[in-house]
Order: sequence, then structure tokens, then C-alpha cells
Amino acid sequence: MAGCLLLATIGPAAGDAFAAERPVEVDRIVAVVNSEVITARELNERVDLAVRQLTRQGTQLPPQDIIRKQILERLILEHAQLQLASQNGIRADDATLERAIERIAASNKLSVAAFRAALEGDGLKWDDFRNNIRREILITRLREREVDSRIVVTDAEVDNFLESKQGTPSEEYNLAHILLRAPESATPEQLAALQARAAEVTRKLAAGEDFAKLAASYSDAPDALSGGDIGWRGADRLPALYADEAARLAVGGVSPVLRSPAGLHVLKLLDKRGGDDTADVRVEQTHARHILLKTSAVLSDADARQRLEGLRERVLKGGEDFAELAKVHSADLSAGKGGDLGWVNPGDTVPAFEQAMNALKPGEISEPVQSPFGWHLIQVLERRNQDVSEERRRTVARNTLRERKSDEAYNDWLRQLRDRTYVELRLDPQ
Repeated sequence: MAGCLLLATIGPAAGDAFAAERPVEVDRIVAVVNSEVITARELNERVDLAVRQLTRQGTQLPPQDIIRKQILERLILEHAQLQLASQNGIRADDATLERAIERIAASNKLSVAAFRAALEGDGLKWDDFRNNIRREILITRLREREVDSRIVVTDAEVDNFLESKQGTPSEEYNLAHILLRAPESATPEQLAALQARAAEVTRKLAAGEDFAKLAASYSDAPDALSGGDIGWRGADRLPALYADEAARLAVGGVSPVLRSPAGLHVLKLLDKRGGDDTADVRVEQTHARHILLKTSAVLSDADARQRLEGLRERVLKGGEDFAELAKVHSADLSAGKGGDLGWVNPGDTVPAFEQAMNALKPGEISEPVQSPFGWHLIQVLERRNQDVSEERRRTVARNTLRERKSDEAYNDWLRQLRDRTYVELRLDPQ
């Protein structure tokens, strides 16, 4: 949601100036995505927001036709994902939306009312902002279901990772990149066209053109309009291709064209710094168990919450065993163990789950709690203070590997989704 928030907190002047260059026209269709249409109005509104973002970042603006094509491609991917989310019964009700907006406002140290006033003062419509956040929630839930839930990291992978990194703090890199995505099962002609685009990028970089501007003009990555900025990441959190090249680059240096199954890449090392050490650490661990209900086309948020409230009553007033109910009702992999999560460290679970769990005393059961994975009923069994240095190293390693796999899998999944989506372009040449 950070990207949407960034757009939402930028003043209107640059976008309005850009919009003023466009002649007023009757709304029309600029693309068909399966059975849905993208209109010129929808495209123009997104272009104006993107221009505000680029202007605020100090990035040189690409030509208008380039930025319109970039935004249109983003909208096509967004529509394709939202259609798939709808087909899979993924929903984001008003209560979920309000909680998300409350978190965004709080992260800006504002009340919701003050945050709304700030957005509207910048010329943004509140309903449009709410709709953007709802779409982001739906796409996040779709990714969790279609990609993240299928990521597996084995103990052997963790062992190998730790052996390769043992005693060596990971350097962190601030990278920007340009991705030229290769279609699934690309033809020789498509690959040749891709290589020609890469050669054009490298020629312009050699001539001194701004990397961020070229990323906004050429890159197929979701962060293209942020200048391709990936942000700070440890080497162990980068794809191996990127980490290896980053280690060879000097700050400010640009890589040659790199190849991967996803396509062609060009990197720029913006900065680097030393990584974290592995000092001993003691934390308070929580032994907890839970019951998870996942929403679907036949189970709404309201229904899931009501069912969990009923299960809570059966434990508290009916004396039924929480573990037995978890075995029968929970959709989590822990169901076979009565919902037992074992000893949980701070940061092991998503924030909504951890916050609710931390508020419980041993023996207490939470009210229904919503997280990106669904709705939970949580019971805390006991707590202890524990030296988790080795355990923490393994957890960090496992999470790092999972994140790396997830990013790569999501990019591959997006490419496959785009290739199997029917798209008809009606964008007039500028």
C-alpha cells in the first residue's frame, strides 16, 4: 500500500499541469481486458497520479506517450488480477477497508479525519482513494492465495543458506533496476526485439541519460514509475543474479545487461552499507494455538467472524476443548496438531495476529481477529523468556528464503497471467 499512499500524499500541481496539456475528450475505451474495458478517463487519472509521483521524486518525466503506455500496462495487469480474485471469491468488505485506512492514517501520525482532509486538500477524491486501497487488498489476498501459500522452504535449504552465510554479516544494497520482461515461451523475434530494447537502454545510459527516467520509460517492473528503486535490501534478500552483480558494482555503477528466465535486467547501485550482526538475543516467546477460517465465495467475512464467535462460546461456556475444535474447523496446516503453533517469537506472525496475541494473558481466547490469511481465534497457553540466537538465525534465514522465492514466483506468475489474458489495445498513438 505504500505506493498508493505515496501517490495520495503528493500535491496536485504537477498532475494538473500535465492534464492541462491533454485536450478534453469524450470518454472512450482504450483497452479490453477479457470481458472488461479500461476507459480513457481511468487511464488519464492514473497518468496524472504517476506524474505527481515522478515530479515529487525529482525524476525527469518520460514522453507522454511512453508514460501512458506504461500506466496502461499496469492497469491491464491490475484488471486481470482483480478479475481472477473475483472468480476465486476473494472479497474485501468495508470493515477490512476501514481498518486498512486506519493503519495508513496512523502510519502518517494522523487521525482518519485529518488524513482525509489532507488528501482532499491535495485534490484527491476520498472515494477514489478508498477504491484504490480496496483493490490493493484484493490483489494482496490473491497473491497470498495463488503464490505465497505455495512457497515451501525446507530445513535443508535453511542449513545450506546458513552454511554459506555463517559468520558473514550480509551487506545491504540500495538498488534500482530496469526489467525488460520476456513473454512466456518467447519466439526468436520477440527475444530479438527485447535485446534491441536493452541495447537502446544501454546506449542512452552511456550517453548520460538519467537511470530513473529510463526505468520509468522502459521497465516492465511494477516499480518502474518509482525510477526502478528497489530500496535497501540485504544481499540475502535479493535474487542471486542481483546480489552477485551488486557485489561487483561500485556505488553509482551500472551493470551490463543481465539475463534471467524473467527477461533482461540492468542494475544501478545507488548505495551500500554493512549488514546486521548476529548478536545473542533473548526474547519473550508465546506458546499459542489458533483456529483459522479462510473466506471464499461461500464464506464471507461476516460469516467467518460469526462462526468463530460461536466456537469461542463453545469453549468458554460449553467447556469444549479448543484443540478438538481446531482439528475439525481450522483451515491452517496446524489443524492436525489442534491448532498448536508452538513457541512463537516476536515478528514470526503478521502484525494483526501478533497484536491480538500479545494482548492475551495465558489461558485467554481472543475475539475473532482478521489477518491477510483469513479470520483467527487465538488462545495463549503460556509465555517464557528464551535465548533464541540460533533459532532466530534459522527463522531469519527461512523468512529470507521465503521472501526471495515469493518475489521470483510472483513475477513469473504475473508474466503467465498476462500471457493468458485476452487484451485488445485501442490506445491511439500520441
